[in-house]
Formats: sequence, structure tokens, C-alpha cells
Amino acid sequence: MSKHIIYQIFPRTFVNYNTTRKNNGTIQENGCGKMADISLKALREIKSLGVTHIWYTGVIEHATQTDYSDYGIAKDNPAIVKGKAGSPYAIKDYYDIDPDIAVNVENRMKEFEQLVERTHKVGLKVVLDFVPNHVARQYHSDSKPKGVKDLGEDDHPEWAFSPLNNFYYLPNQHFSTSQFAENSNYEEYPAKVTGNDCFSANPTKNDWYETIKLNYGVFYQGGMEKQFDPIPNTWLKMRDILLFWCQKGADAFRCDMAHMVPVEFWGWVIKQIKVVYPDVEFIAEIYDPSLYRSYLFEGKFDYLYDKVGMYDYLRGVTSRDYPAEGITRQWQATEDIQSHMLYFLENHDEQRIASGFFCGRGICAEPAMIVASCLLSNPLLIWAGQELGEAGMDMEGFSGMDGRTTIFDYWGVQSLQNWANNGKFDGKLLSDEQKQLRDFYQKLLNIALKEKAISNGLMFDLEYVQTTGFNKQKHYTFIRKAADDVLLIIVNFDAREEQISINIPNAAFTYLNMQPQLAVEMEDLLTEKKFNNIPVMPDTQITFSVPAWQGLILKFKAL
Repeated sequence: MSKHIIYQIFPRTFVNYNTTRKNNGTIQENGCGKMADISLKALREIKSLGVTHIWYTGVIEHATQTDYSDYGIAKDNPAIVKGKAGSPYAIKDYYDIDPDIAVNVENRMKEFEQLVERTHKVGLKVVLDFVPNHVARQYHSDSKPKGVKDLGEDDHPEWAFSPLNNFYYLPNQHFSTSQFAENSNYEEYPAKVTGNDCFSANPTKNDWYETIKLNYGVFYQGGMEKQFDPIPNTWLKMRDILLFWCQKGADAFRCDMAHMVPVEFWGWVIKQIKVVYPDVEFIAEIYDPSLYRSYLFEGKFDYLYDKVGMYDYLRGVTSRDYPAEGITRQWQATEDIQSHMLYFLENHDEQRIASGFFCGRGICAEPAMIVASCLLSNPLLIWAGQELGEAGMDMEGFSGMDGRTTIFDYWGVQSLQNWANNGKFDGKLLSDEQKQLRDFYQKLLNIALKEKAISNGLMFDLEYVQTTGFNKQKHYTFIRKAADDVLLIIVNFDAREEQISINIPNAAFTYLNMQPQLAVEMEDLLTEKKFNNIPVMPDTQITFSVPAWQGLILKFKAL
């Protein structure tokens, strides 16, 4: 079993070389990345980081303020589009590719198919977004296959709820934009329910006002009654959409806000997809730990986000002085489902590590990244630019200076531009610190990918037995083992170099089936530094110097 290492790409910004960066600029002013520019060279460089999958975010057509009516694509009312470019999670046509990221708009599906072909050619798998909970307010598919009926096409809008309907309605009420847009001429009657379960015709600017909620047969205003027999029409339509993208070469789906869609649908649809495409995997964005096991076992998901557990805690250790020893409680909370938890320190929803909202420098998260990538064998996600220390501190437009890289605006991301170097993808324009950080990620991710002790080995958490010479507030340590390969991993969350003393208890030798040794040669896989004559004995302290905000991955052979 190999470890999944997923690299998230937003094509609109990933290969945009325009450096204008005008606040709230148009596509003509600020430019836009194209699928065609994600070349074989770019993909090989990404794979060389230690990546196994690429998550292409925002490739399915979504609402936008850019006018593509010359290509037969209906214009969107700007009052219900967030940002000039629009949110990639306000899907406008589930059966089409976003025109922004095509060189030739009329050829956009072919350009996507070529991107998938290039991705597979270099040995990477393709992850696509599946956005099942909501769609753009002016959803209309002009590319749906022959015989497919559009979402809402056969709805009865006079009914507030029916499992026959694809949407929820607010009969006799006009949708109002007054809370978030002035002088809008957008008309919607009767009003449809907004995507974040806002059953009001007057959503606020903090609601997902640009989207409408899909109806999976749950009667929200009727005590959450579930009307699943016969199968609701929305289930059938969404199954067909998933099958369509499987046919286009998707190897996995990251399912947006999966916990807002009933678990019964997931169990039904994932089973149906895997009958036809048994190797396709499903990742759930889910923020309620009480639902984890039902969405895995009843919902049939392969992997779940570990946001409110491991992500939040590692961020706290890095930037909020949480005690490092608390990491143990985080993995123990999901111990029975460890292999299904997706770890990350960045994605498009979260603030950048190097932002002023997190910790200000990418290198300060190196110990957290070692923990996230090496503690267990579960999947890992990184967000393009993370390995370069991208700060996300631009004032792009709809997305203000919030520590995130915008998904709503047309923008050129300087760190990615420096790495891409106008399509050469040689990193020659990177600063010394950016090069150093990318080198660290490349070493670490390849270690996580290739070392069987990490990808498929046992783990023993050493934190609980450490005493003198070890600061449980700032230090964390554990062992991974597969066959006779052993990795002793020590990380230092302190801003200064530390002499860290480690004690390996007898219980670890028993659990790992490892014999004591008086003199072992170890090598730090991150630096290739050798350590000779290290005693690996029960309850015998060994001491290592660990630099500020760094860690050691010490490999040795077991007897």
C-alpha cells in the first residue's frame, strides 16, 4: 500500500504569469492560468516533490462575471457572483469545463482531456472536486449529454419541498439581494433556499448567497424527515455526473461539504460508482467528528479531512503555544480510523502558513509538516505554493488581505510565478529561503512516500515516557518501523536549537519486535548526517541536537 500525497492546484492562479495584480482586476487586466500551461515539465517537477495525486480545483464550469456569451454560455448576474472570477464552488454546469482556463474556449473539454492525459502520462492520479450540496443560482447546463434533464427542469416551484424536486423553494417570496448587493436587477421567484441551509429569501453577505441548496429528500422544515423511497431524483442526477467525470479520467473526488449531504446518499452512490470504477476513491470534506465513522462505514468514503483535530492542533502548536504533547491526543481520537484521515497544513480554505495570520514564515512549520507526513501512513495534502512559503497576503479583490490565496479573483501569485519562471519550471527566480523550503519539502515528501516504515509501518508514540532533557511543550518524538527499517523521529517546535534527550521504553521494543543494541549507526534522512555508536537500549537516554523549527528523521537497522 502506497501513501497518497496530494498536491492541490488551482489552474487559474497556478500558471498565471501576468504580474499586473490590479485589485479587483478583470481577466484582461490580471490574466488567468490555462490548463495547457500545466505542461509535462511542470507535472514532472510536481511529481519529483514526492507527489502521487494532483487535485485540480476549479476546473468544472462555475459562475463568473466574465462574459462568455459569444460562446453560447449564458451571462451571470454579477450581484450573485463573488469576485470578478467567481467561486469555483458555485457550479454553473456540472457537465462542462470552466472557460477561463482554456486557451480556446470552444475546445475547453478537449484541453481538459489532454491535461488528464498528461497527468497520467507522468504517473500522477487526477483528483476532481465534486460539489454536491449546492450550485450557482443561475445554474444551467448547456453541455449536458443528450437525454439528460437539467437540475430543476422538472421541479414544481410551488412546492416548498418534495423529493421529486432538485431544489428547495420559498413559495410566494421574491429572492432579495439587498443585504449584499446594491441596485441589483437579479430576479428569482419563487426564492430558492441558499446553499448553507439558509431558508430565507433575504440571505446576508455572510451566507453562501451565490448558491442554491440541492434537495436530497431531507424535509428540513418537517423535522428533518428523510424521504428516500423511491430514490430522490437528485440522487440519480448526481450519480450520472460522477460517472461522467469518471469516464473523463478522474481517479478520485474531493467531495465539498460532504457532511451537508445525507450519509445515505453517499453509501448508495459510492457503491454504485465503484461497481463500474472500483479504483475510484472518495475524499470527504467534513468538519464534524461525530459523523466521521458513519461517513466512512455507512457512507463508504475512503478518506476524511482531519481539520478540527490534527490540523487545528498542529497549527496551535506552531503558532499559539499549544503543548506538543497534545498531538498524541489528536491521533488517538481517530486511532480506529487512522488510515482514513487526510492530514494537511494548508488548502484553499485555510490561511497560509507564511501569512501574518499563521506564523509568518513557511520554515516555522517544518516540524509540523514532519509530524503530518510521517506520524501515520494516512494521506497528506499540500496546497500549491506551500512548499515555497507563499504568504497569501495580497489584497486581490473580493478576497481581501486574509492570509489566503484567492479563489474568487483573477490574480498572479508571485511565489508560483518565480518557481514557474514563465513556463520553464526551473525555480531560478526563487529566493534562497524559498529554494531551501522547497528542498525540505522535496526531501520530506519523498521520505514519506518511499520509506516503508512510513507508508506501511508500525508507529509507537514515545512522548508519554520522556522526562529530563525533554520539553513536552516544544518537543515531540515517535518511532516508525517496517521489517528491519526503523525511523526515530524527533521534532523541535522551539525558536532555538535544543539538546533533546530521548528515552525508548521496553514497551516499544516489545511492540515493534525490536532487539536492544549497544551501538547503532543512524542517518538523518533530511540532512544525510551520520550518528555513530548510538545505544538503542530500553530506558537509556540518547541525546541529539535539533535546530530551531526543525526535526530529525533518524534511520537505523533493527535486530
